[in-house]
Amino acid sequence: MPLSFPAFAIVFATNVASSLASFNNSPHCLTENFSNECQQQYRSETPLIPCFNVPIAFLECDQPLDLKGNKTAKEELGYGCTKFGGQRYEDVEFTSVNCTVLSGIECYGNRTFLKKDFPCIKYTGHYFVTTLLYSILLGFLGMDRFCLGHTGTAVGKLLTLGGVGIWWIVDIVLLVTGHLTPEDGSNWMPYA
Repeated sequence: MPLSFPAFAIVFATNVASSLASFNNSPHCLTENFSNECQQQYRSETPLIPCFNVPIAFLECDQPLDLKGNKTAKEELGYGCTKFGGQRYEDVEFTSVNCTVLSGIECYGNRTFLKKDFPCIKYTGHYFVTTLLYSILLGFLGMDRFCLGHTGTAVGKLLTLGGVGIWWIVDIVLLVTGHLTPEDGSNWMPYA
């Protein structure tokens, strides 16, 4: 026989209260000492979800760890970035980062954990369209290379007035085809 709505609500509230009572009796399940015992106590009918299932909007995550090309350290740690950037999806490396659930969010389990599949990308304020405009309008003075951090070649371009125009045109082509990028290996800033 199906339960009426008030009876269903009473049964559901009783189950939730008993789940929370057993959950509250295990305070170690909320700390970083998350164990198999905590997972066995988790009951799906409670309003709490596991912390590792909290949406990214409610997490505060660290920046990816820069290993500066050390592949051995990545093998030992199991996470970190040996290189940053990449203009195509296939060139981008992915890693895990430490994430913490925001303080006002209630969840079940360890509040700090490693979250997978973060791209090893960094942004340092270089916009493609701005750089392209600098290259077209002031490229003969090396302004595009100064903005990208290529100061040595920018001075050479400035002193030769864009290689008498040839270097100027070549840099525009390199920029449009994706071969002239920021010196620090960062990606172009996306427009929001």
